[in-house]
Amino acid sequence: MGRLYAKQVDIAYGDRIIVEQLNLTIPTGKITALVGANGSGKSTILKTLARIMKPKDGAVFLDGKAIHSQSTKEVAKQLAILPQNPTAPDGLTVSELVGYGRFPHQRGFGSLTQEDKRIIQWAIEVTGIVEFRDRPVEQLSGGQRQRAWIAMALAQQTDFLFLDEPTTFLDMAHQLEVLELLHKLNQEEQRTIVMVVHDLNHAARYAQHMIAIKKGKVVCEGAPDQVMTHDVLREVFGIEADIVADPRTGVPLCLPYGLAHASVERAHSHEKGA
Repeated sequence: MGRLYAKQVDIAYGDRIIVEQLNLTIPTGKITALVGANGSGKSTILKTLARIMKPKDGAVFLDGKAIHSQSTKEVAKQLAILPQNPTAPDGLTVSELVGYGRFPHQRGFGSLTQEDKRIIQWAIEVTGIVEFRDRPVEQLSGGQRQRAWIAMALAQQTDFLFLDEPTTFLDMAHQLEVLELLHKLNQEEQRTIVMVVHDLNHAARYAQHMIAIKKGKVVCEGAPDQVMTHDVLREVFGIEADIVADPRTGVPLCLPYGLAHASVERAHSHEKGA
């Protein structure tokens, strides 16, 4: 399995630099969660690591080679990315969508091989969508649709799987459905998974490694108990929170109770009153 890292990467939209001098290594065989406030640059970093965006300076390396110097097809054999809110053409069935995942492995305009069909069937089975295989994607529920897209990414048979907020717009049951599936893939298939996660408690529960980002810079990274601290939450999210151990798993849980600037103002008013 390859090693993926960013070295002195600058990322810009036009002339505006969003991320500056990023140095980051993705732990192999683990689930990594990128967390941060809206606009912090976490999705931009994810897209750059997955070769969707090209850095202004520096490079992202996979197996010692800069990924932007490799062909799209070569990279697609190693990295699969599921963007936020993907859409499929009307009438496309689940099995047809999942079949798109075999494209990087096909030669020319060849039809699906027996091996391709076996992998498509495996991806449909492992994501639990066998009963929907002939149904148009637009007729599925949010959770079912997300599983179909994950099945397509799995059909690429890559070591790395990138997901940009895979649980956005899903209800609580479907969020857990998707996260449990990713956990299973990581444990049973040893996939390296990198995902942007909005919910801190989901990140702490399902990821073994967390990276907290603020204004395009890594503020803290490590195991959930190293990242889910009062100081990091205050700096990255501007919140005051109690951190308690999950009674079932022992991982840290964030219980926010106020905005950081509000607590600072309260402290100042107490000082003045004294």
